Amino acid sequence: MNILDQYANGVITALGFFWNALWAFVLGYAISAAIQVFVPKSRLVQHMGDGNFTSISLAGIFGALSSSCSFAALSAARSLFQKGAHFIATVAFMFASTNLVIELGVLIFLFLGWQFLVAEIIGGIIMILISAILIRITYPSRLIRTARDHADETSGADDDEFDWKKRMTSVEGWQKVGNRFVMEWQMVWREILIGFTVAGFIAAFVPDNVWQTLFLATGETQSGAELPFLRVLENALIAPFVAAATFIGSMGNIPLATVLSAGGVSFAGIMGFIYSDLMVPPLVKVNANYYGWKTALYIAGIMYISIVITALMLHYAFAAIDQVPESSRDIAEISAFAINYTFFLNLAAFVLAGVLVWLRSGAGKSTAHDHGSHEPGHGHGHGHDHNHDHTHEHDHNKGGLLSPKNVLVGAVFVMLAGGLFVQLATLA
Repeated sequence: MNILDQYANGVITALGFFWNALWAFVLGYAISAAIQVFVPKSRLVQHMGDGNFTSISLAGIFGALSSSCSFAALSAARSLFQKGAHFIATVAFMFASTNLVIELGVLIFLFLGWQFLVAEIIGGIIMILISAILIRITYPSRLIRTARDHADETSGADDDEFDWKKRMTSVEGWQKVGNRFVMEWQMVWREILIGFTVAGFIAAFVPDNVWQTLFLATGETQSGAELPFLRVLENALIAPFVAAATFIGSMGNIPLATVLSAGGVSFAGIMGFIYSDLMVPPLVKVNANYYGWKTALYIAGIMYISIVITALMLHYAFAAIDQVPESSRDIAEISAFAINYTFFLNLAAFVLAGVLVWLRSGAGKSTAHDHGSHEPGHGHGHGHDHNHDHTHEHDHNKGGLLSPKNVLVGAVFVMLAGGLFVQLATLA
């Protein structure tokens, strides 16, 4: 296969990844938007001021109900911290909002299989508990007081107080769902585009022996219980650094995790890679902006140790019941285009997305007053939600049109268009 064929294959693989995950993205973000709009958050936040089990549990629930955008998760965590949430609860929220959200679980199931989904949920809970224990043992009171003083006071305010029954039966409430859905996509589409494209090109250009060398794989099929401990440990230790080097994070990590799994990386390595989306340098920098560098590095250290321990625990727990996945799903199968259930689910997803975008545009607004949807003390329309989401967007899209990320996105579009042209030329 020559370089042009590999190039075209990388583009087709990337687009195939996205095509097969599209309905999961739309459904996941639609459900997430509805939960965020209709579930009053203030009642949870009121009980997050202590580092006890109840506070940590509520932080985990709150995180799982929130956005899966890593940048939005950090911004929301800062807001909670400013409102009085305990530092342990704040870190628990960070973990949950990037590892226990609905859309991520659906994507893991589609790309990696049910074992990884079960591991993701169980491991996410274990990781939160481990981080809570580590923070309680090492609790740096002076550092955290400094972090609270350093926290940015300009974060937006969530629409916290409302009658959820009244909101669910109002046109304005569903307009808020449409607005939140669109805002979620505005926050994550760049990471998704870059992540899926990188995964497609890595699948096409990087041979398996590169991953086998990096993760000490032999190329021979071995069960999880048969793998040497030092290899499993090395995989768990190095996976977060590989994730950090990709600069992807969030949902874009899942197709790349599939490529790593196909390349022979152990179960512990794959789970460590998936859990490390908050370890990428841009996100550590965001935490540094919010809390100061010392606190940001402390959080990163707690996360790294928690990820490694959790990955090892999952590997050997699944090995004990003989449920460690022996190999990934076939890359060609995952990225294939076909008239199958995915095709019809994507058609339904286009319809659902169209309805939510229509709602967001304000269709039917003239009837909103008929349902008494304006709630006391919260103004009109989408003001609070929009401002808060815009803050998230601004936090990770500074620099305008020529920001490094936007330049990279433009380059990705050019690469994809070029690959499609090569593919069409080949077929012709």
